[in-house]
Amino acid sequence: MTRLTPSPRHSGDGGPRRVVVVGGGIAGLATAALLASRGHSVDLLEKNDDLGGRVGSVERDGFRFDTGASWYLMPEVFEHFFSLLGTSAEAELDLAVLDPSYRVFFEGHPDPVDLRPDREHNRALFESLEPGAGEAFDAYLRSAESTYDMALRRFLYTSFDSPTAFVHPDVVRRTPALGRLLTRSLESHVAASFTDHRLRQVLGYPAVFLGSSPSRAPSMYHLMSRLDLGDRVLYPQGGFTELIRVVADLAERHGARLHTGAAVTRILTTEGDGRRAVVTGVEHEAPGGTRTLSADVVVGAADLHHLETELLPRGLQTHPEQAWRDRSPGPGAVLAMLGVEGRLPQLPHHTLFFTRDWGQNFGDIFGKDARVPDPASIYVCKPSETDPTVAPEGCENLFVLVPVPADTAIGSGGDDGAGSETVERTADAAIDQIATWAGVPDLRERIRVRHTVGPQDFERRYHSWRGGALGLEHTLRQSAFLRPGNASSKVDGLLYAGASTVPGVGLPMCLISAELVLKRVTGDRSSLPVGT
Repeated sequence: MTRLTPSPRHSGDGGPRRVVVVGGGIAGLATAALLASRGHSVDLLEKNDDLGGRVGSVERDGFRFDTGASWYLMPEVFEHFFSLLGTSAEAELDLAVLDPSYRVFFEGHPDPVDLRPDREHNRALFESLEPGAGEAFDAYLRSAESTYDMALRRFLYTSFDSPTAFVHPDVVRRTPALGRLLTRSLESHVAASFTDHRLRQVLGYPAVFLGSSPSRAPSMYHLMSRLDLGDRVLYPQGGFTELIRVVADLAERHGARLHTGAAVTRILTTEGDGRRAVVTGVEHEAPGGTRTLSADVVVGAADLHHLETELLPRGLQTHPEQAWRDRSPGPGAVLAMLGVEGRLPQLPHHTLFFTRDWGQNFGDIFGKDARVPDPASIYVCKPSETDPTVAPEGCENLFVLVPVPADTAIGSGGDDGAGSETVERTADAAIDQIATWAGVPDLRERIRVRHTVGPQDFERRYHSWRGGALGLEHTLRQSAFLRPGNASSKVDGLLYAGASTVPGVGLPMCLISAELVLKRVTGDRSSLPVGT
């Protein structure tokens, strides 16, 4: 592909220019791919030696573990993203449908329940747990589908830099309902329709995908139930590291240059017209010393707190340190990646373990006196159920996630119990909980590979603010147009992508954030996906 050497221009006029993307996670790679596909000259700089960011991979003794994302939701977002690059999800990924979608163990109840890619099955399950809940299930999903559809068309694909998203007849007509959905919690919204605590937990848990809790996330996010209860849960064969490989390959195919081991140390600017500065490039580490890379546009796709407070001088920070005092980083996480000898038929691909006292559980994570929950509600992924490439024959691959406070004092992980005391103790408790609740009494003795990760690892490896595992929590004050924006208010040509800006956390949101950068560069202020 011909390399472009355009003259400098500010973002927004759509002309070709030199772009530097800071950060090689999914948002950075997607941004590089989209901008390169539109003829821009793109260099991506990643500080680590591998691409993917939180969507990483660890290999040991024949086991390969995804270290981050494990749910493939919102397939239409992935499909649209691939279409912008002239391909499709079907052409790039081998997607398997999970059945059951996931299993849930409830503290105090001997029998787990399975949610499946079958709406009638899920409706019957609700009815069996609470007479009359089947009808309430129908109404709840209708509302979730309607809200999801409106979010896709009006709120997710906009940078909120134009009032058109708010004055469209769709939005105006639903303003009273939207007001209710935004001002009451997901927990309260669910409780208005269901009394059985198991159903309330199933419907409230999607808040965790948003880095929040049912009592803190706005009920607008009940739209998430449209994804796991009213649609299919998918898995890309080869794991989510395969998604990273595919997006990186597409970026390079379109001409982007991807650099690893290149930590950006400074965003460079010059004085522009009036009171605003203009981005001119970045300074980054390279073999032999520090180098400078010129750019007309810089896209910060790494942690927003780090980008703003460490890479810019104080006077040019849109989000200075004091702005973060009232923000919530969402939860941290202790991860345990376990290679287990023998089969574990008790666990499907996705399993959730819910403690009965959820208020205490989430209070421990988000409350004033934060601590590691004990017992904790945990999530377990067993990709070896679906993917034979992630474990040796006859063995299982387990990814265990324990939500904890975003607190680097919890420490870091390591191999075979070598992590900090708190991280390893938390992993041990989770292993014992799985063994007891799922009926695998010899689980601990069957572990052949063990690798743990703690909040301190998230800070060191990804510059994650306070060691958070996902990105800024989705509370009312950190959602939609109240979330940090994707353009600097003080530096022309400095844009942002990723989990800390609009539209939010998770793989689909990061893909959309990349598209929002593309729209910024081309001057597209609509609220619709590009090309629709």
